[in-house]
Amino acid sequence: MSSDSRARLHTLRPQLLRQYDALAAQSLQLDLTRGKPSAAQLDLSNAILQLPADGFIADDIDTRNYGGLDGLPSVKKLFAEILEVDTAQVLIGGNSSLAMMHDTLARACLFGVPDGARPWHTVAARKFICPAPGYDRHFHLAQHLGFELLAVDILADGPDMVAVEKLAAADASVKGIWCVPKYSNPDGVCYSDEVVRRLAEMRTAAADFRILWDNAYAEHHLTDHRPALANIAEYCARAGNANRVIQFASTSKMAHPGSGVAAMAASDANIADAKKHIAARTIGPDKVNQLRILKLFGDLNGLRMHMKKQAATLKPKFDLCQEILARDLGESNIAEWSQPRGGYFISLNVADETAARAIELAANIGVKLTPAGATYPYGRDPRNRNIRLAPTFPAMDDLRRAMQALTLCVRLAASE
Repeated sequence: MSSDSRARLHTLRPQLLRQYDALAAQSLQLDLTRGKPSAAQLDLSNAILQLPADGFIADDIDTRNYGGLDGLPSVKKLFAEILEVDTAQVLIGGNSSLAMMHDTLARACLFGVPDGARPWHTVAARKFICPAPGYDRHFHLAQHLGFELLAVDILADGPDMVAVEKLAAADASVKGIWCVPKYSNPDGVCYSDEVVRRLAEMRTAAADFRILWDNAYAEHHLTDHRPALANIAEYCARAGNANRVIQFASTSKMAHPGSGVAAMAASDANIADAKKHIAARTIGPDKVNQLRILKLFGDLNGLRMHMKKQAATLKPKFDLCQEILARDLGESNIAEWSQPRGGYFISLNVADETAARAIELAANIGVKLTPAGATYPYGRDPRNRNIRLAPTFPAMDDLRRAMQALTLCVRLAASE
């Protein structure tokens, strides 16, 4: 923060305190913590509650019965088109892609993976690369399974590949990397072709290194602009590393989250290995729910038409956030923020060493925010500056009040 900015804030501090006291008197109850769909978004999918209305047969399969371990062929085809892979390389799970990621890492720890010499739990100091700021649940999951978390910076075109390549090549206990390649959480970054190529081709000390490619927002555009994402599976195959990448996606934020469908896509060897272990766990997934999702969307074009309707409800919220951030913080030189074209979040970087205080000030007047440091491994933001904003859930009036309170708290924290 420049000396001019500091002087201006010092001058404004009495006024900011009066505004803060006025907000405190309003007993606000506002929440910007999690990226949940709003009721208006959920209403767009209410037809799912009446489906399937014309019977339970799909792909000549009675969806009510056992079997179909890897999912309905038509649902596999839908996800194959989203992820740009062959249908045979897709496996359908339950409602949560995070659960599939958990099971994928847990299986690797218990049994190992193709290309690996031994189960990962036998590696005493196993590690995972975590581009940050990133998705807190990814970090917690890896930590929960005993991995040491290695933070690398996320840049404008993806992870800092110099740092990633150095870590992966130097240490065989580095077993993988988390990636949210399109509209990353929370920065909204889309990986460049060069980053995708380097991830696929880089030398790794671990022969069984894995890229967990969480393409959660592949179809979550806010505008008609659809940024291209290089095909990681093709890049890995061409580099002789077909088993390196395991992709994930779901309909959780497209329809009703609790009634969503998740999918995993990977090489033939990875899929065969996963099915071997899943067969010991279940006789078959919920194919009726898979059919409901299929009936709701129809095909990829139908899904994209549905997502355009969602964008119409979300874009005004993101626009409102941008408007208030620019108005209240644009000339202060104490903050910068992302301007995503899709996804679910806005990443706000405030003055160094003030994020936790701004969040505390907001909480004291009834505005809940994601904890400071949540977007970094172990919850430790080295500069204490990143705040993840989730504009999707609140109504517009609530969002406006929450953002105005937040920007006030950001200025007040910096003025201290």
